[in-house]
Amino acid sequence: MTTAETVAPGGLTAAAGIPTELHIDGRWVDPGPSFEVVDPATGQPIARMSDAGAAETRAALAAAVGAQQEWGRWAPRVRADLFHRAHALLRERREQFARVMTAESGKPLSESRAEFDLSAGFFLWYAEQIAHLHGSWAHGSHGGYRVVTTHQPVGPCLLITPWNFPLLMSARKAGAALAAGCTVVMKTAQETPLTGALFTQTLVDAGFPAGVVNLLHTSRSATVSETALTDRRLRKISFTGSTGVGSLLLQKAAPNVVNASMELGGDGPFVVLDDADVDLAVEHAVICKFRNAGQACVAANRIILDDAVADEFTEKFVARARDLRVGNGFDEDTEVGPIISSRQRDRVVDLVERFRGIGAHVLTGGRPADGDGYFYEPTVMTLDSRDHELCTEELFAPLAALYRVRGVQEALDFANDTSYGLAAYVFTRDLDRAVTVAERLEFGMVGINRGIMADPVAPFGGVKASGLGREGGPDGIYEFLEPKYLAITVDEAKDGLR
Repeated sequence: MTTAETVAPGGLTAAAGIPTELHIDGRWVDPGPSFEVVDPATGQPIARMSDAGAAETRAALAAAVGAQQEWGRWAPRVRADLFHRAHALLRERREQFARVMTAESGKPLSESRAEFDLSAGFFLWYAEQIAHLHGSWAHGSHGGYRVVTTHQPVGPCLLITPWNFPLLMSARKAGAALAAGCTVVMKTAQETPLTGALFTQTLVDAGFPAGVVNLLHTSRSATVSETALTDRRLRKISFTGSTGVGSLLLQKAAPNVVNASMELGGDGPFVVLDDADVDLAVEHAVICKFRNAGQACVAANRIILDDAVADEFTEKFVARARDLRVGNGFDEDTEVGPIISSRQRDRVVDLVERFRGIGAHVLTGGRPADGDGYFYEPTVMTLDSRDHELCTEELFAPLAALYRVRGVQEALDFANDTSYGLAAYVFTRDLDRAVTVAERLEFGMVGINRGIMADPVAPFGGVKASGLGREGGPDGIYEFLEPKYLAITVDEAKDGLR
């Protein structure tokens, strides 16, 4: 087994001891080809990972198929006990996970630690659900039989996770699938494979059987996903990423009618009404916009301000954005880390120029920040018009776009004028108004007077082009279970006592 040994900033070996190969059928294997993982804060490589292709995908799926029947029959309490062992081991490795996430994604250590805590919370949630999956019993409509409804695992799953929250997506997807009794093939993002490797190693160390958890890294994502989706043995795909890629995956899943869960793009409206607590709105807007350098599908994409509070909000928000400390995530005072790659940083540069081209007024930022890595200044701009297609494009960057409206109805009309429907936010002191506006927003999740909503007990997901299905909450595990109906004949003429 080859392990990463690169020394991270500060002289601490963030990735030491983490396997760099693929994990297939209980073994770490190296097919030969490899690709580099780059620290976005320095632009320097930190590891080389094994590069999976079609053959490795077929092998991983075969392993998952081979282990499915036995894993699906594990008694709930036995599986739950294994989950609790894994959760305890995850907690022991909290700081290692945080440092690895910062090394390969660039996010500040404070955010990496927060992501770990949320991820562990999701894993624990599923551990506690395993022994509490209940069916139903009913009399047949016309008598003579009973209707028993139970659930069984969907079957082998392909889990495709993104680079922006590498541990959270792994724990949320794999936690639900494994708890439901499904075997999994996890495909990491090319930018952040080390987190997935450490997560897999932790499950292996906890005692998950061979073939139950398989891990692929690849620079050829389309090859891996297409190979898996065209194999009739795959029964489920769960993907987090862009709407464009999700749509393509749904097309590939259609011929074999593969069960699909999709958590896709967002265009989150952050609505500040005329009676809002402006200081509170500013505080949450900074978090909701600039967390993870704006690289989040639930980020505040359009900040919609009622005229009555627009000037005050803008002044305070710009001041906060200007004071945010940009830098290497290993520096404890860093608040905004780098963009994930040079290609993505160049996309942000181009995006800002496109906004300037339609008349945007840049109030702060608007250019790459100093440093060897892929940094960009937290940027705030205002727009006089809302008619251009850019105004409903997902920014995925430390770039805040501010718009003015007059009244609640205009705010609602603009907020809903998008093909996306993931997360929205409303700030108002009036509870009646908050509920009414939240119910009329065409989004799967609405934060009322708060900019952070992720919680293990809550169903995470969107509507329209933002996806299919939910992750977390009471419903998340059922994404990986199929209801099964048993019709049991009962001779009701017998008294049952003889």
